Amino acid sequence: MYAVTNPATGELIEEVPNATAEEVQAAIERVHGGYRAWRRRSVAERAAIVKRAAVLFAERADELAAIMTLEMGKRINEGRGEVGIVVDIFNYYADNGPALLADEPVAIKGGQAVITKGPIGPLLGIMPWNFPCYQVARFVAPNLVLGNTILLKHASICPRSAAAIESVLRDAGVPDDVYVNTFASSRQIPAILADPRIQGVSLTGSEQAGISVAAEAGKNLKKTVLELGGSDPLIVLDTDDMDETVKATATARMRNCGQSCNAPKRMIVLADLYDEFVDKLTKRVADFYLPGDPADPATKLPPLASIAAADEVAEQVERAVRQGATLRTGGQRIEPGAYLEATVLTDVTPEMDAYYEEIFGPVVIVFKAETDEEAIAIANDSPFGLGASVFGTDPIRNRQVADQIESGMVYMNSAGGSQADLPFGGIKRSGMGRELGPAGIEEFMNKKSIRL
Repeated sequence: MYAVTNPATGELIEEVPNATAEEVQAAIERVHGGYRAWRRRSVAERAAIVKRAAVLFAERADELAAIMTLEMGKRINEGRGEVGIVVDIFNYYADNGPALLADEPVAIKGGQAVITKGPIGPLLGIMPWNFPCYQVARFVAPNLVLGNTILLKHASICPRSAAAIESVLRDAGVPDDVYVNTFASSRQIPAILADPRIQGVSLTGSEQAGISVAAEAGKNLKKTVLELGGSDPLIVLDTDDMDETVKATATARMRNCGQSCNAPKRMIVLADLYDEFVDKLTKRVADFYLPGDPADPATKLPPLASIAAADEVAEQVERAVRQGATLRTGGQRIEPGAYLEATVLTDVTPEMDAYYEEIFGPVVIVFKAETDEEAIAIANDSPFGLGASVFGTDPIRNRQVADQIESGMVYMNSAGGSQADLPFGGIKRSGMGRELGPAGIEEFMNKKSIRL
């Protein structure tokens, strides 16, 4: 069952029945039938529709933000910001799609050739709840311009976001059989992936969800893009303004109540800065990130997306302390609703679960490193490899450290975040493939070689 439950209060607002097997099959048939006509439209026509979608997303920013606040507790201003990057993504692919899809001449021995860039067919998108609009946009916008059709399964707590996104795309001119929202259950995913009409799948979600979907996709020879968990390191080498560094790192970690895959979850601080950094970070987290109504723009710390999520993070913190970590501040559940005090942990060692697992909530873990080499070793001692950050005053030193970090992305003197023209994705157990930027339109592309 899909359901809207207000995480600030725990109140059940609405339930939406799962799609039946017959409804899922009908949805697959729709995107399969729509593919032939959609791929035959010119790139310019498809891009114009995507451009119109950008305009409508901007016009409906307040409506979409309010839905996200109700469904998963996102702060209202963060919801508006999320719609802003959605607009950027749709504009980027509308404006750059024709150039990105242009034929590519190739000089070959004994003749000439060209690589054409076209779609592969209907795709399945499985989307998460933490960024209900942004995650959809980075999958949908490039593939609509490319000419693929899309069957979209959103998270079970976001049925209103799913319906609102489909409404925007429909009003922008995306045909009924080109983008189809389905309220399919997770148990129906294997049957969808086994269907020969579906040519690929993109999933953003947990590590376990990625393992399950990748196994089914591999069994059926379907192209896969996975954006999974992360436990991103943030290395502080030195600073000429500790207050600003603490503010920047805390802001990045607490964004979206800590529920961002590429948020900096592990702060690794050089020893000569460690005590000052921890003291100032603890004070800022304790005094600034106070719980409140996510619909109130003044709120700094909203609820987590669900009571179950809040309970899970609280249990992870409790277990870390039980295993020997030091709780500097926070860690307590606040009821009613899905609130958890913003938390700082130190003295976490490899023997503790918290050292390796992802904590998906408002929790910062701080490590001390004696040297750059030790900081890099701690950063890389993780099963994940999504993003990373390096803070320091020397660009050469920053780059030397960044080059040794095992991740798909590294940010200098900033943390996390995303932008339309920069590829996004990770390595190791953080997934495979890339979204956004030029790379984002290539994952489900048929690069056909034609020898002239």
